[in-house]
Amino acid sequence: MLAIKSPQAYIQQSGIRKKVGEYLAPYGKNIRILTSETAWHVVNSELTQALNNADIKWQLEYLNGECTDAAINRFKNNVIEQDATVIFAVGGGRVLDCAKAAGDALDNVVVINFATVAATCAAWSPIAIIYNEQGGHLRSQPLRKMPVLVLVDSEVIAQSDVRYLKAGIVDALAKWYEFRPYQRHNPESLALDLKVMAAQRAVEAYRQWGQQAIEANQQKQVTPALEKVIDANIVLAGLANSMRDDLPTPGFAHAIHNQLTHLPELHHWLHGEKVGFSLLVQSIMEHAEGQPDADLVALLTCFDTPLRLPAFHQNRQQVMRQLAQAIRFPAASAARLPFTVSPEALEQALLATDTLS
Repeated sequence: MLAIKSPQAYIQQSGIRKKVGEYLAPYGKNIRILTSETAWHVVNSELTQALNNADIKWQLEYLNGECTDAAINRFKNNVIEQDATVIFAVGGGRVLDCAKAAGDALDNVVVINFATVAATCAAWSPIAIIYNEQGGHLRSQPLRKMPVLVLVDSEVIAQSDVRYLKAGIVDALAKWYEFRPYQRHNPESLALDLKVMAAQRAVEAYRQWGQQAIEANQQKQVTPALEKVIDANIVLAGLANSMRDDLPTPGFAHAIHNQLTHLPELHHWLHGEKVGFSLLVQSIMEHAEGQPDADLVALLTCFDTPLRLPAFHQNRQQVMRQLAQAIRFPAASAARLPFTVSPEALEQALLATDTLS
């Protein structure tokens, strides 16, 4: 079995916010917008004018906090009450995931995503990440249906904090380092091969265009390099996540990330930053000598990934042990990886991150 889930269309274009009404109108004229105050401030004037020019009736709702079950249900009920036929999500990963999860439960409603940062592949990804009120990961929820459109305005991305772009690069890098190890024991899986191919193309894009894209973002300029990296962060990473077969290949670094979200000291780290540190831990576990892959470390360093956990209020070694014991990964998937997955190995790798120069 091979399954590939993707949006019906992806459009990345400089200034697309000014004509967003043209893209939304064919899907419905009564829409519910989910956004954040920060994201809406960035696009409000021109996007509002574009919606009004297309005679679209719309109501606005802010997501204040995490993408929780309560937030999803609240938004879903508001969509039903409005009798909206289109959900239009404008923002980053939390907003997009909340909108996708709500739309997934409504058969006669379509979801259109407008990503205002390129920090994750959430705009494309066939899952929604659900958190508790404190920002701790609860589950990664598979979606029955995908957004009909993913819209990205490279002018908006260029104006965002470059930290988001760097985090998105690292989150996409993870797909290559997470999926490739499975190939050693599973050489006949077409779905796995396709996942690795998409992930590898993203890595190549970062090697060629990554630094130029960061410089363009810092200068708030749209350049071909920035557009290529935006597409890699969202499309290539999302595509790598969108292919599966009967044998699950979850990302091990993301499993580490999921538990890191429960540490209050890391709540200021972005998703990609936590994933990057988790990649370092995975790499230490992969290599018998206990040293991470030098090429990976160079990439993580290039994109400003934190490679050491911050100070804790509790005993540091005890925190590391509790963290290692709390990380959950399916036994069947662990058996398909070419390295040992155990609390003991995780604890040793976590402690080793403190000793790396």
